[in-house]
Amino acid sequence: MSSIPKVGVDRMAHAEGLPDLAVMTPGSSGYDLRAAITEPMVLQPGKLCMVPTGFRLEIPVGFEAQVRARSGLAAKFQVGVLNSPGTIDSDYRGEIKVLLFNFSEVAFTVERGDRIAQLVFGRIYHPELEMRDLTETERAGGGFGSTGSG
Repeated sequence: MSSIPKVGVDRMAHAEGLPDLAVMTPGSSGYDLRAAITEPMVLQPGKLCMVPTGFRLEIPVGFEAQVRARSGLAAKFQVGVLNSPGTIDSDYRGEIKVLLFNFSEVAFTVERGDRIAQLVFGRIYHPELEMRDLTETERAGGGFGSTGSG
């Protein structure tokens, strides 16, 4: 059985006083990302903003982290992560930032420490790619609902 990899975590100065990256329950998949801002950010309807989290990571080679939307923000306020999931590669050492988008018709205010997204880690596989003619299937190139309704 392989060991669980260790991810290096660097708390930046503007995240001082905020909780550590953590999962809320033993069954949670994602680590909460919080807004590391000094004053509230107002996200207007149909607009986006880049929200700093105050953390940097050193992810082992062969792994990635994905920034994903929080279902509560989406359900209650129609606010989500625009490029969800956003991939953080193992060789990136910059601050994790969350690209929030306001899908609603009312302004949404992000406060310091708000849980704005979640971070999920996963393995990466790089299969050997082979240029060749592909085998045929019954579905062929059908997509976007081509397998039927319901």
